[in-house]
Amino acid sequence: MGNITPESIVNDLRYLQLLSRSFPTIADASTEIINLEAILNLPKGTEHFLTDIHGEYEAFQHVLKNASGAVKRKVNEIFGHTLRESEKKEICTLIYYPEEKLQLIKEQETDLDDWYLITLNQLVKVCQNVSSKYTRSKVRKALPAEFSYIIQELLHESSIEPNKHAYINVIISTIISTKRADDFIVAMCNLIQRLTIDSLHIVGDIYDRGPGAHIIMDTLCDYHNFDIQWGNHDILWMGAASGNDACIANVIRMSMRYANLATLEDGYGINMVPLATFAMDAYRDDPCRQFVLKDSTDEERSKKETLMNRKMHKAIAIIKFKLEGQLIHKWPEYGMENRCLLHRINYENKTVEIDGKTYDMLDTSFPTIDPEHPYDLTPEEQEVMNRLRTSFIHCEKLQRHVRLLLKRGSMYKVYNGNLLYHGCVPLNPDGTFKKVNVYGREYSGKALYDVLESYVRKAFFSLDEKEREKGRDIMWYIWTAPDSPLYGRSKMATFERYFLADKSMHHESKNAYYHLFDKEETADNILKEFGLTGDFVHIINGHVPVERIAGENPVKCNGKLILIDGGFSKTYRRKTGIAGYTLTYNSYGLTLSAHEPFDWSNEAVRDELDIVSHQEAVEYRDKRILVGDTDVGKRMMIRIEELKKLIQAYQDGEIAERDASSAYKW
Repeated sequence: MGNITPESIVNDLRYLQLLSRSFPTIADASTEIINLEAILNLPKGTEHFLTDIHGEYEAFQHVLKNASGAVKRKVNEIFGHTLRESEKKEICTLIYYPEEKLQLIKEQETDLDDWYLITLNQLVKVCQNVSSKYTRSKVRKALPAEFSYIIQELLHESSIEPNKHAYINVIISTIISTKRADDFIVAMCNLIQRLTIDSLHIVGDIYDRGPGAHIIMDTLCDYHNFDIQWGNHDILWMGAASGNDACIANVIRMSMRYANLATLEDGYGINMVPLATFAMDAYRDDPCRQFVLKDSTDEERSKKETLMNRKMHKAIAIIKFKLEGQLIHKWPEYGMENRCLLHRINYENKTVEIDGKTYDMLDTSFPTIDPEHPYDLTPEEQEVMNRLRTSFIHCEKLQRHVRLLLKRGSMYKVYNGNLLYHGCVPLNPDGTFKKVNVYGREYSGKALYDVLESYVRKAFFSLDEKEREKGRDIMWYIWTAPDSPLYGRSKMATFERYFLADKSMHHESKNAYYHLFDKEETADNILKEFGLTGDFVHIINGHVPVERIAGENPVKCNGKLILIDGGFSKTYRRKTGIAGYTLTYNSYGLTLSAHEPFDWSNEAVRDELDIVSHQEAVEYRDKRILVGDTDVGKRMMIRIEELKKLIQAYQDGEIAERDASSAYKW
């Protein structure tokens, strides 16, 4: 009893008095205990893990709709051999794309009312199955308001019961006769999609490369339950939205490099005319041959457009190198002086010195660089950046999306025995946590993640302008620094790839983490650092594509570390051999899915095509996982104990019961 003090007793009583405002009687508290105890024994909801989407919005949306094959598995379980494969494919396609599939059905079906009757009954069975692991209250909250009462009746009444058979049939028949079948089917299909996945985890890199990061963010704005572990590309866009010039220049260079101005111009309305006008003038005599667009052919564009794109590409790249040099000189504690290369160029000999060696350069046409002051922007470059910064800061849609990244995102997440992060935990070659200097203090392991996240948030919310400035600048560091947990390579060899023929200089060495993550000891140390020990704990990791085509296994450390970057981005598919991994974690365990390339189109709906996925069980449990085994369940258990104390306080006369009508009133 040594830890119990009069002060702690008073504090406990004050907390119970606050709790009594929500549960003003013994009956109220008892009812809540019964409710929570029942929920603890339901199967855990299905979690869905995606990573490195890189703007591939069509593949992203399809994987959300089919829940990485979970919907198809449910349909097969429910209907088994009672339906033909073609009929099951039709149901699945309808669930994924109800509006599009309905249109095709109505063009082909001769007896539409009969099709409606059969299909509605089938959808009710699927919906009953996917909703069975949730409380009625949770399902009710997910229901579309327009059809809430009707769906509740259909879900919770059995057509097998003789007294209810006619009742159910009349409901369905009336839906059809009142011409509400289409709307009702769409509502049911969307509900099935929602209930199949309880929570979505995106382990970084929504942005860059692909054409639709803004569409993915719009989708997430309306998604029911998700979190994001920031990737270095996400951080880059967040830095740009905060007004950091180096981040803005990098965002634009990446967009130019991957022929992806759609996200900037169409998605966010960023005006690229100032850059185009400047580039066409400053580099008017320069063919900019080194600045081709990746994964794109010049034949797709006119000669004039190709030349303009290359000039814009080079113009923003040179601006980027200058701005990065300014940041490196501003913050020597970043330890990145070796990435300041403009002052190491011999403009007469057309060479550059890097790490003590001299290399011939492929391009030395630098009309905007003053060799005496190579990191200074020209007045024209400064004007371009001023206008671009204004566009980024005042883009309402971009700011809304970044606020969502801040609200739902973080550097890492610990949830239900899994540690989620995008890049790596920086390690020394001996496996110890590497100490990293962040504004004059050293941090490692979990503390490094925490301090970097705090500075990211300061960039947007701190009242201290100096702290806001540090936060804006640290986002560029997180994007590209060797010791950044979200990058973890010796350098970002952008300069070398543009200007040096020696391909050995293009190599980016990985942090020791990537050489040690096959060892179970490495995973154990990292998991312990983040507070996870015991059986059934895992690291779920993105950022580095798994070269499946070369035989690399995404499951490391005896199942404790799972790499789920499998090439969602088309850029990486030649390396991975697939079109991405996704991971699901349901009440039976973890399942990794490897997806074949899939290009969505209206023909895919017509032909009832689906992503071909190969399921690879990572870990199955002997005993089904219940809500009581999850983090939410643990919080429920704490609440149950608190409610029991509240009941005891009522019974002991320490707190008086009140009328239920007085709940929440002061």
